[in-house]
Amino acid sequence: MGSLSFLSPIFLFILILAYPQQRVFSDPIVTKTPLSLLMSIKASLDPKNLILSSWSANATDPCNGSFEGIACNELGQVVNISLQGKDLSGKIPPEIGQLQSLSGLYLHFNKLHGVVPKEIANLTQLSDLYLNVNNLSGVIPTEVGNMSNLQVLQLCYNQLTGSIPNQIGALKKLSVLALQVNQLTGAIPASLGDLEMLTRLDLSFNNFFGSIPVKLANAPKLEVLDIRNNTLSGNVPLALKRLNEGFQYANNPDLCGIEFSSLKLCTVSGLNQNRPQPFQPGSNRLPTKDIPESANVQAKQMSQSRKSQTAVVVGVIALFVAVAVTGLFTFSWYRRRKQKIGGTLDSSDRRLSTDEVKEVSRRSASPLISLEYSNGWDPLGKGRGGSAFSQEVFESFMFNLDEVESATLYFSEANLLGKSNFTAVYKGTLRDGSSVAIKCISKTSCKSDETEFLKGLKLLTSLKHENLLRLRGFCCSKGRGECFLIYDFVPNGNLLQYLDVKDGKGKVLDWSTRLHIIKGVARGIQYLHGNKGNKPALVHRNISAEKVLIDQRYNPLLSDSGLPKLLADDIVFSTLKESAAMGYLAPEYTTTGRFTEKSDLYAFGVIIFQILSGKRRITHSNHQGAELCRYEDFIDPKLGGNFVEAEAVQMAKVALLCTQESPNQRPNIEIVMQELNDLISTKS
Repeated sequence: MGSLSFLSPIFLFILILAYPQQRVFSDPIVTKTPLSLLMSIKASLDPKNLILSSWSANATDPCNGSFEGIACNELGQVVNISLQGKDLSGKIPPEIGQLQSLSGLYLHFNKLHGVVPKEIANLTQLSDLYLNVNNLSGVIPTEVGNMSNLQVLQLCYNQLTGSIPNQIGALKKLSVLALQVNQLTGAIPASLGDLEMLTRLDLSFNNFFGSIPVKLANAPKLEVLDIRNNTLSGNVPLALKRLNEGFQYANNPDLCGIEFSSLKLCTVSGLNQNRPQPFQPGSNRLPTKDIPESANVQAKQMSQSRKSQTAVVVGVIALFVAVAVTGLFTFSWYRRRKQKIGGTLDSSDRRLSTDEVKEVSRRSASPLISLEYSNGWDPLGKGRGGSAFSQEVFESFMFNLDEVESATLYFSEANLLGKSNFTAVYKGTLRDGSSVAIKCISKTSCKSDETEFLKGLKLLTSLKHENLLRLRGFCCSKGRGECFLIYDFVPNGNLLQYLDVKDGKGKVLDWSTRLHIIKGVARGIQYLHGNKGNKPALVHRNISAEKVLIDQRYNPLLSDSGLPKLLADDIVFSTLKESAAMGYLAPEYTTTGRFTEKSDLYAFGVIIFQILSGKRRITHSNHQGAELCRYEDFIDPKLGGNFVEAEAVQMAKVALLCTQESPNQRPNIEIVMQELNDLISTKS
């Protein structure tokens, strides 16, 4: 009886809660259709309807490729919005949080204003959030900490205020956090040290104060920490020494530390940040100089929390009862809802054809690949190519699927040369006995507009130069949902294989071969940038050592020239992450979001440094060595001194010119070729 009398008020409490709970879950049933939701988002992002004219309220299916920047999965759910660099001038609407299948949101390089809506945190499947280079203001919502799948968070170059939410430390998959050039303040949260996957953290050009948390310095995968131009103080953790030039800390005059050449030595009070500072119970003073703000607050609140502990326990018990009851209702509702959704997914899965099921199983886990633009994708179908190709081009470049499958032994794993997030490359042998490399691109990675895709193919067929990889042909399979590009096979791999060569485990290129490769790459770029015949001037966009293939005579061949013309915008953008990490991405891209001939030249300058030094990673000391003609700092020691100093000086000069910070200070490719030709004349 005693237990029943205890339960009776709980049952009464349940009855009181039951009615409001049902009301909360019945109201939101008025959910917008995907089309009406996208139209609401359009009205907010583009209030004057100047940019997103393809987003029409009269559309029958926004997932059929007609909506610019929208990509969907095979279930018809919007999974990517790619509207970077579109000059949008509106606001980010709260409704965007209702697109819960979204995995990529790219709104950078626009003129968006207003706040980052807290509802964006409902996008729990989101992996990439790019809102950088806008006019956003307000604080970073604390709710962002609930976005458990977030890998990249780009909020830099805005007008954000407030502090970094501690909750960001809960994003276990986060690898890049870019907050530079805002008006953020407060201390750097120690919780950022909990980000086990964090490789790059940029907090530069803000108003952060306090010290650098030791916990952050020990983040296991951290490679770049940029805290320049803040008002940080205290002892710099010695663990950051391991980052070498990845740790940037200039213009924080109150920082101190040992073994950091440009930092003053710390005073006695700040020498050891790893050891707890002495604290006397009777004293009102807490050491603050070297303890992060979050730690100070925690220490001050400790005594207050002890005083109110009893009251908190009582409150927690009452809350527990309320939450338990609410949880029962929530669970039962959720379970019924999930059963309904599960039934829907099962029925839609059964409708997939055998080819489609195979295609889904082949896809990478990357959210950028799980897209479906058009069910009827068939760019080379009857009557599709008349305006873009002549009959002769069709006859000379077209392969059929049987030829492709036969050449690769039906895409045998033994013939797989390499794989990326959006392509796979196989070695193949054609019926005439010639060796080829076949690049497979899924339709989900291609431009959704088939006319644009055909224009891209036409461009690829027009590229003919001794230093460009030759396109032999192409094949598009409607059944497989893939396009295949057939290139000449290049036996000596790519330039990357000749960098960081370990003793006895690879070929060290001699000096004359290195010069030959540099000149060949320059000639390939000169051809791309020129406007001759039926070929327009073309920017490569993604020049790197991996894209420089080496043939049997050690001639360099630029690969993937013109490939971005075939690919969807979001796929092109996704490839930039690796380029940026390797240092090929020109600095101005951060603020302009555009590729130019000068950005190609920047990447070429990095490649010159790589070839000269034999290293994949180019550092400040390489640049400085080139400026001072200090050969040991920019010439590969594996050459054993077998190089011509005059040629090394000239090559270093070209590399320095091409990698100037400002694009206006970089030469064009014609001037570079003149410099290289002068070198040949001098040598002869």
